[in-house]
Amino acid sequence: MSLYNFTYVLIGDSGVGKTCLLVQFLHKEFHPVLELNLDTERGDRMITIDNKPVKLLIWDTPGRDAFRSLTTPLYYMAVGALLVYDITRRETSNHLVNWLQDARQYSHPGMTIMLIGNKCDLSHSRAVSYEEGKRFAEDHGLLFMEASAKTAQNVVEGFLQTAGAIYQKT
Repeated sequence: MSLYNFTYVLIGDSGVGKTCLLVQFLHKEFHPVLELNLDTERGDRMITIDNKPVKLLIWDTPGRDAFRSLTTPLYYMAVGALLVYDITRRETSNHLVNWLQDARQYSHPGMTIMLIGNKCDLSHSRAVSYEEGKRFAEDHGLLFMEASAKTAQNVVEGFLQTAGAIYQKT
């Protein structure tokens, strides 16, 4: 039985919860206070699609402009990206176009991208509506869902749905 390797990159502004999503996906844990990621970090997890083993190699990237050059080489290796924004901070959704432009410029044309509106457990503090996120995803040909690294809502589903879409292309 052959093993598939899918490399992902987590992208988006600093503080949107990329590292928290990764920790929740890999370890089923939530750490409310994490140091800002100033370097790229990697994690991996085995999943199964159509009874075939798939290894997800996931790169967590820093979200600050000063460290953007660290992200560029990772796009070349990635077949998938999770583009993350914080539903409680509008400015993070305002920067999605820039992140998407980088991803499309430096990756291969078939990259599967999932837009994730993180922190949906804080809907009482929502600054970006579900409809806005969905419309952005539709307008740019992205998959979309909202998630919460804190409650684990849709975290696994986001990674698995992206893997499923990548698998369909193989």
